[in-house]
Amino acid sequence: MENKTWADRAAGGAATDTSLGSEAAIEKAVAESVVHAVIEGAGPSRRQFLAALGATALTALIAEVFPFKAATAMAADPVGKPEKTDLSVGFIPITCATPIIMAEPLGFYKKHGLNASVKRAAGWAMIRDWAINGEVDAAHMLTPMPLAITLGAGSVPKPFYMPAVENINGQAITLHIKHKGVKSAADMKGFRFCVPFDFSMHNYLLRYFLAEGGVHPDKDVQIRVVPPPEMVANLKAGNVDGYLAPDPFNQRAVYENVGFIYKLSKEIWDRHPCCAFTVSQDFATKYPNTFAALFRAIVDATHYASNPAHRKEIAAAIAPTNYLNQPVTVLEQVLTGTYADGLGAIKKEPSRIDFDPYPWHSMAVWILTQMKRWGHVKGDVNYKAVAEQVYRAADCDRIAKELGYPTHAGTMAKHVIMGREFDPHQPDAYVKSFPIHSMA
Repeated sequence: MENKTWADRAAGGAATDTSLGSEAAIEKAVAESVVHAVIEGAGPSRRQFLAALGATALTALIAEVFPFKAATAMAADPVGKPEKTDLSVGFIPITCATPIIMAEPLGFYKKHGLNASVKRAAGWAMIRDWAINGEVDAAHMLTPMPLAITLGAGSVPKPFYMPAVENINGQAITLHIKHKGVKSAADMKGFRFCVPFDFSMHNYLLRYFLAEGGVHPDKDVQIRVVPPPEMVANLKAGNVDGYLAPDPFNQRAVYENVGFIYKLSKEIWDRHPCCAFTVSQDFATKYPNTFAALFRAIVDATHYASNPAHRKEIAAAIAPTNYLNQPVTVLEQVLTGTYADGLGAIKKEPSRIDFDPYPWHSMAVWILTQMKRWGHVKGDVNYKAVAEQVYRAADCDRIAKELGYPTHAGTMAKHVIMGREFDPHQPDAYVKSFPIHSMA
């Protein structure tokens, strides 16, 4: 086997040749630029002679006097050396954190000049407190969390950045095996549900699903917060009837024959965001080069995870005790989308979970409308300003371009949730359009 990390062999590469790893692509681009400059700068007769040598011979000739290695290093590290390289990144042991976790064993942090290690937390409140208090340098968070922390909802206010989304889709409504007869939200009146955190896509998607079915989530059912690793045990004990939760705990309930997958979250909102990579504004300002290197590592790893061909390798990398502590077969079912549903069927849904780092501002606006709808934020909300402050879409595209990945033409898009279109330019009208809500 070649003496390279998986990240080296799989990175996106420069626009000149996306089949190469990014380091090789940058080296190739630098060489092409220098050779082109030498030929263009020569006189007509000399230019003809140089062109006749051929690219390989001419590059070798120039290499005797031009420092290609130094130029390649400068091109590959446009923001300078990280101010600190020893970093800790907090995470919750769920598949939503895949890029953040896999970046350690598969070498993405190392590739971008960092000695980063991931630190496992028991629940989201712990992650939030670690991040606010600086006990970790960066953190895996639920996409609503940096918005809530910045606004001071549920915690002391502290400005946070969400530079990249970790995963899209990847959740499910799982019900206890005794509820196999449930057909709709209306059949769930009186149920006891759990979600991983108040400020979570799980909570907002569950509430949206129930309300669209005529069930008031604050009056007709109970919803309480339970850390993801404790959800299967609570389902098994009969403490809850179901949950909208991150994987692998939906699939783990099937694996243990205590629950079945009622509905994938992508059936509520396809390509919805779930978890994210976050840092405090203080950290990004104090360590700009470190932040940029960490940002590149995460975007690089997220794009690598988006390739279905890498999913089994990733499942094996993140399964060990210090990461997710799950059977590889459970993780493979989640990551590949070929899975047992708990009702006797084998489903094939390749986009059950996917990975796309781009933090659309329109996604942030939708989340803020639901925080407003359910009384999690009070008063007027400047949706656009908060979205632009927290979700670093332009920065994410800049990093993606540096790494040779696709970029976007805008930061706002219309989204369809359960067949209903959301226009991010009309958030107030959207909030007021719901007959079921918990606004004062």
